Amino acid sequence: MRAASRLGAAMAAVALCACTGKDAAKTDSAKVAQAGAAAPASRGSFDPATHVFTVYAKDFSYEMPDTITAGWTTIHLVNDGAQLHHLQLVRLDSGKTSQDLAAALKDGGHPPAWAAFVGGANAPDPKSEATATMNLEAGNYAVLCLVDLGDHIPHFAKGMIHPLTITASATPTAEPTSDASVTLSDYTFTFDHPLTAGKHTVKVTNKGPQVHEVELVRLAEGKSVKDLGAWIQKMDGPPPASAIGGIPAIMPGSAGYVSLDLAPGNYAMLCFISDMKDGKPHLEHGMVKEFKVN
Repeated sequence: MRAASRLGAAMAAVALCACTGKDAAKTDSAKVAQAGAAAPASRGSFDPATHVFTVYAKDFSYEMPDTITAGWTTIHLVNDGAQLHHLQLVRLDSGKTSQDLAAALKDGGHPPAWAAFVGGANAPDPKSEATATMNLEAGNYAVLCLVDLGDHIPHFAKGMIHPLTITASATPTAEPTSDASVTLSDYTFTFDHPLTAGKHTVKVTNKGPQVHEVELVRLAEGKSVKDLGAWIQKMDGPPPASAIGGIPAIMPGSAGYVSLDLAPGNYAMLCFISDMKDGKPHLEHGMVKEFKVN
């Protein structure tokens, strides 16, 4: 994977294509044939009554069910690993499999047109949790981690990729109700009103012509995004920020919801996605927003 920026070692960025076509998908029954692939999951669950999809991430695999049903789905990501991990959902069209996706992304390849990045739950700190809600269509998917902390090898290349089948549901699920919203565009984050301390359900909508993401971090007292970038260069001493989560890459016109419980302090939102025009990460185009929560 190409490094997105001086922060790219912390959370991987990948150039994403805005593919919108949908083709009939075949069942992805293939296992990821690579060293370090996970054993059969012993944890992880899907509750059809509440539509909560719980996934445990560790170094370097997911523990999760292989099948869930379509609709508005709350993704609860538990990071049991010692490193940052996120949960990126990719719909696989044209009969492709998770093995095909891993091969296409190998050596920094651009995602192909049959791979639609449809959100998920972005990275919380190790031993922390993140929750997001997405409207998932029936089809075949891959769940993967694009983080490449330390050695710059994306975690999916170490076995952190898992096929997921989403089946049609006869029971409609309710869209969440938000109390705040943030719009992603080229190249800004726009709030409808300032966030305050406490619990929130934030609607995240990508209104830009490109794929975008939101990763939320809480900055240490007196620290800035610039300090975070400098720390990444050496990783010496305590980090000047902690990762909270958000929504990873979502297509233009898509939306999801993030569940947050914010303490007072200084925060930042960042987008690490590589630009379709010049390949630079969107944060280098100014898609960084520092803000204070009272």
